[in-house]
Amino acid sequence: MTFAPSGIFVPVITPFSASGELVAVDLERLAHQVIEEGAAGVVALGTTSESSTLSPRERREVVRICGRVCREHGVPLVVGAGSNDTVGTVRAIEELGESADVAAVLVVVPYYTRPSEAGVVAHFEYVAQRSPLPLIVYNVPYRTGRQLGWRSILSLSEHPRIVGIKQAVGSVDTDTARLLAGSADTFAVLAGEDALVAPLLAMGAAGAILATANVCTREFVELFQLWRSGSLAEARALGNQLVAPACALMSEPNPTVIKAVLHAQGRISSATVRLPLLPSGECSAIVGALDQLRRRSAERTAAAR
Repeated sequence: MTFAPSGIFVPVITPFSASGELVAVDLERLAHQVIEEGAAGVVALGTTSESSTLSPRERREVVRICGRVCREHGVPLVVGAGSNDTVGTVRAIEELGESADVAAVLVVVPYYTRPSEAGVVAHFEYVAQRSPLPLIVYNVPYRTGRQLGWRSILSLSEHPRIVGIKQAVGSVDTDTARLLAGSADTFAVLAGEDALVAPLLAMGAAGAILATANVCTREFVELFQLWRSGSLAEARALGNQLVAPACALMSEPNPTVIKAVLHAQGRISSATVRLPLLPSGECSAIVGALDQLRRRSAERTAAAR
């Protein structure tokens, strides 16, 4: 059960037709595209995939498609499997464990019921002890209503089946600094705030899981590589250039703007989202800014040759 997440992972959207049906060909094409642009792996059934609106059949289809694409490219597939039902989370992971294509599961802090922090730790210990797959903890307190502090995370990191965390706490806070300073090299801290990925990479994060990388895969991969190679001035400049697009792509409930941009770019056949989400508004200004960013990226690549 060895898995060490590193690099930029893309939590792919789930493309729907105008009538709301899963469009498998769009999903497969998008998964190929992000990997070909340098993604270290794909995350299926994350928040960005609108997983809570998918039927069990659709969930299996998404995992099957993403698993096949990842297998073809030789990159890992991570699948979202967490809920606020501890035993149910184990059952979901056991089902995923039957697929050889799944490298790890992304397990969110239990939401809505708001257990104590000790209860959250007990939840993850129970799940990890019974999981056939490595776990990545998903710490996103503005969605779950429960903060998971650095001491609890470091305690969980000692479990051999808990290999990392997606840290999406809305800021570069003291807890994140203490976590990065205190975690072992065998535990991957992955940035989960799209606009804040550059400072976390500068502080030693192992990579990131970024919804906006559905659109800006190549640029975030370049950012990761620049920090890893020690090209500090270039990394700082590119990180600053990515802040505005990342904020714009997340300016409405995720993934509405991302889908609108992908549709405008001709990469998916419809920008449809499922209720309770509503479609995003006009995105031409965002598309124009992204085109300019991509031209700059191509110019940097050409200049480096």
